[in-house]
Amino acid sequence: MGVDTSPNPNEVLDGVHGMRLLPHSPFKAESIHQHAGYNSSSNGTCQSLVIQRIWEQRPPCLKPICCNHQGDRNRTETIVNVITSLPFIALGLQTPRKNLNCQLYANSLIGVGIASSLYHASRGELKRFLRWADYAMISAASICLSRALNNENPRSLMMASALCLPIQPFVVSAVHTGLMEVTFARRALEKPELRTAHSLHAVSSLLAGALFIADDCFPQTPYIHAAWHLAAAVGTATCNKLLE
Repeated sequence: MGVDTSPNPNEVLDGVHGMRLLPHSPFKAESIHQHAGYNSSSNGTCQSLVIQRIWEQRPPCLKPICCNHQGDRNRTETIVNVITSLPFIALGLQTPRKNLNCQLYANSLIGVGIASSLYHASRGELKRFLRWADYAMISAASICLSRALNNENPRSLMMASALCLPIQPFVVSAVHTGLMEVTFARRALEKPELRTAHSLHAVSSLLAGALFIADDCFPQTPYIHAAWHLAAAVGTATCNKLLE
């Protein structure tokens, strides 16, 4: 009666799913004395981590470009993408050069064709840099076209565009392309002879936008990028009518 026959919890749980209870914890609590020098180093490390965390959480507009285009999976696709980049060089050579702004735009179109060709012909780490150069040249061409069409653009807009071009060329291109579209539509209403060119420009621009999105959403589909080159080239060619 006086003997305690209740099972020991250690014995009941011992062996369940590999569990084994120890009567005493193998860990020992020890007091850690920190030196002043260690505290200073730890505080500096924490501050660095906080700054790094803030920088990583910066707005998307301050982050470098990121493109999902993988393209050029084989030699044939590389050749097609390079060939469809060459029309931009031809368009740059044919663009009217009646003033300095038009000359800058014409040269920027040649730069777009060269940058695109080099990007598609490259491999390895160099391809990553040339992808940025390709976007940067497209953005620079959009700025030059906006300047050639309307020399009265606010100087603050042009300065902001130049500052944002290295980190967000796609946003800069979108802004100045929008300004060009407004100018094209307004002049087409004023001059009936531009309406055919504007209609072709609108169709090619919509097609180019759809192909650009499709290229990003379906990167494994071949030749979408080359088709985007051609549609963008047609839209660019119609813009030359505004510079004549």
